[in-house]
Amino acid sequence: MEIQNRVRELRARFDLTQAMLAEQVGVTRQTIAAIEKGDYTPSLLLALKICEVFRLKMEDVFWLREGVE
Repeated sequence: MEIQNRVRELRARFDLTQAMLAEQVGVTRQTIAAIEKGDYTPSLLLALKICEVFRLKMEDVFWLREGVE
């Protein structure tokens, strides 16, 4: 299974740069870039902080993609 996300799309909708989002959630810009590319799975705490910025439920931002091996 793999975690998919809409962070890049939502960040654009909210007119935030990677650096701006990173500052709001307390990580580096590189961490946000890695999350967007699917190279890094955020901790539950970080995922919740990201969802809080967008004012969305977890399942509206992150979801499991099954069948990936």
